[in-house]
Amino acid sequence: MELDVAAWLVSAEAAPWLERAAGERDSESLGAADRWRRELPVDQAAAVLTQASLRRAAVGKLGETASHLFLTRDGVEQATRPAVARWRADRFAASGVAGVWDLGCGLGLDALAMVDAGLAVTAVEKDPVTATFAAANLGAHARVVVGDIEDLRGDVPLEAGVFLDPARRTARGRSWDVADLSPSWDVVSGFADGRRVACLKLGPGIPYRLLPDHGETVWVSDHGDLVEAALWAGAGAGPGRRSALLVPAGAGLDATDDALPVGPIGSWLYEPDPAVIRSGAVPALAATLDATGIAPGVAYLTAEEHRPTPYAVAFEVLDRLPYREKDLRAWVRQNRVGTLEIKKRAIDVDPAALRRRLAPKGPEVATLLLTPTPDGAVALVVRRT
Repeated sequence: MELDVAAWLVSAEAAPWLERAAGERDSESLGAADRWRRELPVDQAAAVLTQASLRRAAVGKLGETASHLFLTRDGVEQATRPAVARWRADRFAASGVAGVWDLGCGLGLDALAMVDAGLAVTAVEKDPVTATFAAANLGAHARVVVGDIEDLRGDVPLEAGVFLDPARRTARGRSWDVADLSPSWDVVSGFADGRRVACLKLGPGIPYRLLPDHGETVWVSDHGDLVEAALWAGAGAGPGRRSALLVPAGAGLDATDDALPVGPIGSWLYEPDPAVIRSGAVPALAATLDATGIAPGVAYLTAEEHRPTPYAVAFEVLDRLPYREKDLRAWVRQNRVGTLEIKKRAIDVDPAALRRRLAPKGPEVATLLLTPTPDGAVALVVRRT
C-alpha cells in the first residue's frame, strides 16, 4: 500500500467508507470490488475492503477491538494476543520504569496495552505505512517515530524500559530462526545486557544456549497455545530463571534442575501444557502431582491419584493395549468405536493415517494415546477429564 493511501485510510474522510464496508457480506469478492471501484479510486476501494476483511478475520485473535483497528496481514500474524500484551505491560509497570520504548512496534498493539497500564510509550516503526496505522491505533496516547532500530538504539535512555518484537519474516514466510530476525540477533540481544529493564519477544523454540545467564525467560501459553518466549533482563529479572506462564489464568511454574523419575503407568496420565514442556518445568510439575514420567525424554506424567492442575490435561487410563495395528483394529471393531482420537509422543506414526487404517465405525467415542515405555510402546485407552 502506498503511504498516501494509508494516510487517507486513517483520515476522517475514510471513516464512513470503513463503516459501510464492515457490512459487506464478502469484502474479498469480485462483486464487492467492482461495486466499490465505481464509487472510489481503485487503490482506496481496495484499501477499505482489505481493512474490512482483516478486521473480521482478526477478531478471533485480537477480540472485538479489532473492529476499529488499522491492520496489515503481516501485522496481525505477528501481533501479540491481548492477554499476553496485558501481562507484559503490567510487568513493565511493576518494574518502576519511567516509560517504555517499543522498538519495532508494528501496529502498536503491545504499545496500546502499555498505555492502558499507565506507561509513557515511544513506539518506533521502520515501515512508514505500518507506522501510520500504529499512530492511528494509538491516537494521542503515545509518540510514534518512523525510523530504524539500529539507527535509534543510542537514543533510548537507560531509565526507560525496552520492548523489542523483531520482524520474523523472510521470502519463505514467517520464521522463528534467530538468523532471520530483523534487526539482527546481535542488535536484539544487545538490549538485554542487564543495564535496563528489557523484554524481547522471541520464538518458543529459542535455543537455551542463546539465553543470557543474567536474563530470565518465560514461555507463554495462551489457552494452551505456546505463543512466545519472553526474555527479560534488568531489574526484576531472575538470573538464569526459566518458567512457564499460562494466560489468561496467570498461573506460573518455575523450572528446576531436578531429574524426572520414571515409573509404571498408573490410573491417571497428564499431558503438560507446551509452555511447561518447553521451559523444562516438567519435573517441577511432576513434584506437585506426585507423578513420574513414563519413559525417558517423553513428556507424559503418570500417577495413581488425580490432582487437578492448570498446567496439564488429565486423562483417566481405562485400558492398556499392545501397540500393534492388528490388536488396535480388533479393539476398535469390538468396541464399536466410530469417533477415534489418536494422540502420540515419540512414536513414529501419522495419527491420521493410522486412524484410517484402523477403520473406526460405530456409535462409540474413544481416545488412544500412543507412547513408549521402558517395556516397549503401548496404546493407552484414556478418557479426558
